[in-house]
Amino acid sequence: MIRDRDDRGRPRQARPRDALGRPLPYGAAGEPPIEETPLDPAATVARAREMLADGRPFAAHETFEVAWRHRPAQERELWQGLAQVCAGLTHAARGNAVGAATLMARGQDLISRYADRGGPTYGLDLDALRGAHERARERAHQPAGGSPDQDPSATTSGVG
Repeated sequence: MIRDRDDRGRPRQARPRDALGRPLPYGAAGEPPIEETPLDPAATVARAREMLADGRPFAAHETFEVAWRHRPAQERELWQGLAQVCAGLTHAARGNAVGAATLMARGQDLISRYADRGGPTYGLDLDALRGAHERARERAHQPAGGSPDQDPSATTSGVG
């Protein structure tokens, strides 16, 4: 498969995507791509919160991914963890409960390691994220329903 490239030769996906990041046919109207210019941490969190509130967890994932690539290495676990939690929310919204749980657990593990080291939180309630993830994990294991895709806000309460 040939990937689209930007003017620097870096891979880019020029194909439009829906709100959950699924590729649409070329020429289709899709969601606007996120701005890939790095933002300061507060602006990154604010933008991701807006996207989550708008039902765009894939765009929130990409927003955190930009921070993950551009913030200092000692913050990488925070931003990568947040990106993975949002990727998990994307999978949950797509109906992939197993993938959602896996990604949310990975993201939570990264966030927990970061929180345990005591790095800056940029207004995020990392303890709320930990607790919300545990509640989502418990719901996912309940036989009568309850899965992360039924209440994504419970997993992002520390972000939103």
